[in-house]
Amino acid sequence: MTDYPHLLAPLDLGFTTLKNRVLMGSMHTGLEETKDWNRVAEFYAARARGDVALMVTGGIGPNLEGSVLPGAAMMVSGEDVANHSVITRAVHADGGKIAMQILHAGRYAYGPKCVAPSAIKSPISPFAPTVLDADGIEKQIVDIVTCAQRAREAGYDGVEIMGSEGYFLNQFLVTHTNKREDEWGGSYENRMRLPVEVVRRVRAAVGEDFILIYRLSMIDLVPNGSTHAEVVQLAQAVEAAGATLLNTGIGWHEARIPTIATSVPRAAFAWVTQKLMGKVGIPLITSNRINTPEVAEELLADGCADMVSMARPMLADADFVAKAATGKSAHIAPCIACNQACLDHTFSGKISSCLVNPRACHETELRITPAETSQSIAVVGAGPAGLSAAMTAAERGHRVTLFDRAEEIGGQLNMAKQVPGKEEFWGLVDWYRTRVADLDIALRLGQDATAPDLAGFDAVIIATGVMPRDPQIPGQDAPHVLSYIDVLRGKAQVGKRVAIVGAGGIGFDVAEYLVHEGTSPTESLPDWMREWGVADPAEHRAGLAPEGPQPHAPAREVTLLQRKAEKPGKRLGKTTGWIHRAALKMKDVKMIGGVTYERIETGGILVSDGEARENPRLIEADTIVLCAGQLPERSLADALEAQGIPCHVIGGADVAAELDAKRAIDQGTRLAATL
Repeated sequence: MTDYPHLLAPLDLGFTTLKNRVLMGSMHTGLEETKDWNRVAEFYAARARGDVALMVTGGIGPNLEGSVLPGAAMMVSGEDVANHSVITRAVHADGGKIAMQILHAGRYAYGPKCVAPSAIKSPISPFAPTVLDADGIEKQIVDIVTCAQRAREAGYDGVEIMGSEGYFLNQFLVTHTNKREDEWGGSYENRMRLPVEVVRRVRAAVGEDFILIYRLSMIDLVPNGSTHAEVVQLAQAVEAAGATLLNTGIGWHEARIPTIATSVPRAAFAWVTQKLMGKVGIPLITSNRINTPEVAEELLADGCADMVSMARPMLADADFVAKAATGKSAHIAPCIACNQACLDHTFSGKISSCLVNPRACHETELRITPAETSQSIAVVGAGPAGLSAAMTAAERGHRVTLFDRAEEIGGQLNMAKQVPGKEEFWGLVDWYRTRVADLDIALRLGQDATAPDLAGFDAVIIATGVMPRDPQIPGQDAPHVLSYIDVLRGKAQVGKRVAIVGAGGIGFDVAEYLVHEGTSPTESLPDWMREWGVADPAEHRAGLAPEGPQPHAPAREVTLLQRKAEKPGKRLGKTTGWIHRAALKMKDVKMIGGVTYERIETGGILVSDGEARENPRLIEADTIVLCAGQLPERSLADALEAQGIPCHVIGGADVAAELDAKRAIDQGTRLAATL
C-alpha cells in the first residue's frame, strides 16, 4: 500500500516500461562541459539509485551553430559517443533509464554563428542570427538526426527533442520569429513543418524501440505566440510522426512572466497540459513547480497528465522517489525554487548545485562519509549554516548539540517565510525540524550559549549569524523608525506610507511584505494569473491576457531608497531579480538610488542626491524601515578566541552578505564533512 498509487504506477510504453511516473526534467548543470565524465555519470547514477523512472540530460548541441554557447556540450563525434557511454553505463548499472536532450538553440545561441528562420535578434542575446536557406535547414535536420543516432549508439534509452522555451524549432512555429514566405513559413502548416519533419526523420533513424520525447511549448507567453488550436494540431502531428511521449514546455526564455521561480504557485501550469489530455494517444508529461510527491500525486489523480516532470527537486534530493515510495516523504529535502545555486549558476557560467543540497553536481568531490572517531560537537546558531553543519556532522556519526537563543530553529529563514512569494521556506524549516529529530541532535533552544556552556566539547562551531548594520542617520531613534527584523516578525505597526532604507535583497523582501495584504498570489493561482496577465491560450493567443497584468492595489505606498548610484535591485539573483523588480513596479513602489540620508523627521526622511548632496527633499513617510545591510555577529566567537578556546566560524558570523543562505549551507556542510 502506498500514499502515491498514481505516481508510483508503472507506465507501459509498449517496447519498454517505466517503473513509475516521474521524469527528471532536463537541466543545464554545466557538468558535461567539465569533461569529467565520471563526475557526470555519478550525478545521474545517484538519481537512478533514487528510483527516478526516466532522466533527461541537459541540452546537448547537434552542431556548432546550434550550441547554446561556445564550448557547450555537443554530440558530433565518435569521441562524444564514447564519453556519453560512461554516463549510460553508470545509469543502467543502477537500474535507471536516461534520455539525451537534443537542444538546438537557434537565435538563442550565444555566439556569432547562430541561425534562425528569420533575421530577428533575440532580446536575450547580442548576436543577430543568420537566416537559413533551404540547404541550411536541411543541414540542421540531418545534424539533429545524426545526433539522435549517436545518442542511441552511446547507450541512451531515448532522446528528447527540444521544441519549446523559444529555441530553434519553436522559433519556426510562430510569426513572432518566423517571417518566411517559403515552404517553411507563412501558414501554420508550413511553420510546423520543421519540428514534424525532425521527429519523423529521427524516428526513422533510431527505430521503433527507442524513446522519443518531444518537448512542446504549450503556452508561449510571448506576443504572436501559438494558439491552443495550433498546439493541439502540432501535438497530433508530432504523435503521428513517431513521438513516444509529449513533454510540456512553458513560456519562452524572453517571456516577461515568471514560470519556475518560487513566487509562482505550485503546479501553476498543469491546467495547460490537461487541456491537451484526450486529444493525443501518447502519454503527456506535465511540468513546472511540482516539488512534492503530494502535488505530483494529485495532478495524476486529477487527470492533468500521465507523468510528471520534476527537475530541480532532483537536485535538492536525489532520493526523492525512493523516499516517497518508502513512506519517508517528510524526509525529502525540498526544492524551494530559489534559482540561486541552479539557474543563477547556469547563466553565470558556473557549475550548478542546490542551495538546500550542496552535494548536487558535486557528488564525487563533496563526500559525506562516516567519521573515524565519533566526537562531541557543539553548534551555536540554528540558522541555515548551523543546521547544515549540525546535520552533516550527525550524519557522519558525531554527537551534536545545537544551541540557539530563539525558541525555534530556522534563524532568519523564519523571517523569509513571512514574505509573500517565499512560502516554500515554511517547508524548508519543517524539513530541518524533521531531520534534526531523526538525527537525534540535542537541542538547546532559548539558550544564549556562553563560553562555559561550550566547555568539554571536542569541537565548537559558531553560526550566530548577523546583526543589522547601523546606518547612523540622524533621527533614527524616533518611534516611527523600525528595523526590518521587527517588521518581518510582525512585532510593529507599520503606517500607510513607508520609506525603506536599503534596496538590497532584504529591502525588496520588506517591500513585498508591506505592499501585500490578504492571501498571497503564490497561494492563489487565479490571483497570480491575473497579477501577471496569464490567460487561457484557447481564448487568447499565447496565453497573454489582452489587458495585461492586473495586480491588486498595493496595501501601502512604499519608497525604496539606496545609497549606491545604480538601479535598485541590480544585484539581486541573476534569473529572479527582474521578477522582484517587475512585481514591485506593478505595485507602484518607487525606487530611488544614489541618495544621501540627511536626517529622519516626523513626516519622513530627508534625502539629497549623491556626495554633493544636491536637491534636498523630504520623502514623506509614516514609517521608516531600516534595511541598511548586516554585520557578522561574532561576539561569542571573539569571546572564545580571547579565552583560547578554538572554534570554527561559518555563515553570516563569518561573512555577512545579504543573508546568503546558499553560501552558509555550503560552508556548514563542507566544514562538517571534514571534522
